[in-house]
This record gives sequence, structure tokens and C-alpha cells, in this order.
Amino acid sequence: MEKSKRLFLKSKRSFRRRLPPIQSGDRIDYKNMGLISRFISEQGKILSRRVNRFTLKQQRLITIAIKQARILSSLPFLNNEKQFEKSESTARTTTFKKNRN
Repeated sequence: MEKSKRLFLKSKRSFRRRLPPIQSGDRIDYKNMGLISRFISEQGKILSRRVNRFTLKQQRLITIAIKQARILSSLPFLNNEKQFEKSESTARTTTFKKNRN
């Protein structure tokens, strides 16, 4: 009888409140590259609001700031660094075959 009662009891878990991604003193604008770059994926995509834990207003401001930075060429549209690294390494390792005549 005691085991059946235990199944219905809820476990008490400690709840840890997460810190907000943007501090109160941070300004969201296209010049703040340190802040903007945290909310872009490795491929150069803007992370979703659910991943960032933003409010709707903050997500809109971040999106606008990222787009302005891209237009002003301070932030790339695509992040292709890994593709370039792979192509360079393969170009270095290729050797030319000598003719045996």
C-alpha cells in the first residue's frame, strides 16, 4: 500500500531561474557587434526567440540590428569559414603525378 502512495507524490525539484540574455544596460543596435554576434548561429542564421529566451520586442530589435549590420557590411550574410578551410586543406594535399616516360 505504501508503494502505491509513493507513485502519486510529486518530486520536489529545485528551480533555478535563468539569467536574462540581455542585461538592462545593454543597448540593442547594429554597432554593438559583441552582443549581436551571440544571437547568430554558426551558419549565419538568426536564432529563434525560443532559443534566445527573448521577449517579442527584444527579438524584433535584435533582428533589425542584425539586418542593419549585414547591410552595412559589418556582419556577413553567410558564414562560410568552414567551407573555405576544407577547400584550402584539400588544395594543399593534392600532388601532381609525374609522367614515367
